[in-house]
Amino acid sequence: HVQLVESGGGSAQTGGSLTLTCAASGYSYSNYCLAWFRQAPGKEREAIASSHTSGGTAYYAVSVKGRFTVSRDNAENTHTLQMNSLKSEDTAMYYCATGRWVGYSVCVSGGLTEGQFQKWGQGTQVTVS
Repeated sequence: HVQLVESGGGSAQTGGSLTLTCAASGYSYSNYCLAWFRQAPGKEREAIASSHTSGGTAYYAVSVKGRFTVSRDNAENTHTLQMNSLKSEDTAMYYCATGRWVGYSVCVSGGLTEGQFQKWGQGTQVTVS
């Protein structure tokens, strides 16, 4: 039973930090693209960061580049989104998602869409004020 469980959302002040964690379990394969999406009220869900378990670099949307960092612990199969210098416009529901068929080059090139990802976390709310 493949499952993604998110944790770590909450409230922060402008300029503060939050860490989101995405724990993956039940995967029979080790190579996949892990993306972080967010959806603000009245807006479409957008991919803001992504990385591939095979290694290499990560992708960051312009809106979060330099402030957010993705990392992973392959042994624990957990993924982390470290969010620093938070702004009010970062307020949104955040989701992690995995795409088994998204190769490395696509995973880190940007332009990811929801349809490329099969499994989703339950979402966690981030509110910055």
